Amino acid sequence: MATKKQSTAEVGKPAPAFTLEGSGGKPVSLGDYIGKKVILFFYPKDMTTACTQEACDFRDAHVALKGRNTVILGISMDDTARHGKFIAKYDLPYELLTDAEHAVCELYGVWQLKKLYGREYMGIVRSTFLIDEQGVLVQEWRNLKVKGHVDNVVAAIAAAESAKV
Repeated sequence: MATKKQSTAEVGKPAPAFTLEGSGGKPVSLGDYIGKKVILFFYPKDMTTACTQEACDFRDAHVALKGRNTVILGISMDDTARHGKFIAKYDLPYELLTDAEHAVCELYGVWQLKKLYGREYMGIVRSTFLIDEQGVLVQEWRNLKVKGHVDNVVAAIAAAESAKV
């Protein structure tokens, strides 16, 4: 069984660069968002209970985050057709990216060995990364629980802005 690969994502360092296919079918690069804060969230699968709750929580926080010069990007292994259905069904106002080969998941250290009902398999461990306007990874939440998570992310952005004043 494969094991977790070494992540290149490290708080205080430039976030690992990537380009993935976006839900609109066009390539999306992290570098496209220099000058904005980026919430990069990795989740296991579209249309599942916890992933839907997390996506909808980010949807509900979208307007407040946009007002804080922040964009949201979600990454899973789902293809663009499934992302499109997920976006349409839940009115998600942000881009979902396809990492079918889990290369970006490996860069961020979220492609890991998981266990469910005694079965071991490789998969995405739910995680969120906050990247600042210069492309530096400033905070990470790994192996998180959905309940209250988005509120914690929004609070971290507000606290970081208050510290700059």
